[in-house]
Amino acid sequence: MKFTPLSLKGAYLIEIEPVSDERGFFARSFCVREMKGVGLPSDFVQSSYSFNARKNTLRGMHYQMSPHEENKIVSCVRGSIFDVIVDMRPTSPTYLKWHGEILSQDNYKMLFVPKGFAHGFQTMSDNSLVTYNISDFYEPHSARGLKFDDPKINIKWPQAELRIISEKDQNYPLL
Repeated sequence: MKFTPLSLKGAYLIEIEPVSDERGFFARSFCVREMKGVGLPSDFVQSSYSFNARKNTLRGMHYQMSPHEENKIVSCVRGSIFDVIVDMRPTSPTYLKWHGEILSQDNYKMLFVPKGFAHGFQTMSDNSLVTYNISDFYEPHSARGLKFDDPKINIKWPQAELRIISEKDQNYPLL
């Protein structure tokens, strides 16, 4: 596995290193030893799916407050998404900065999202399937969000036409 630090402190792009032959390939998508080797936590307690029927669906921007903050590894195993993270840690040098990355069934990229980051994505294809490894159990009383189009953060979503956004996500407050 290849780990590339992103411009947001603590966030990483993770890429598989496939071993190929005439059948296809085999590649590791998670390894405690390799995570620890680059200083990343590997204590995930649950895995989740997000299925999205339609292109231009937007989910986010979500995060959990302390003491239930979450590290996540996010990948898209069917279709394609524009995945976005925002540093919500007030003492961080990258506070309120964002990073976006296309994750797809074709590029096999994953994002490591550290605790204290908001996360969301916009689907780039119909029938996308996103997977999450999550380090803490979901606690509804700790769930928070920020407005996906907050001008203070100014995320550049690739598709202006957003067909499906939950009422909850539309109504998160501005910073």
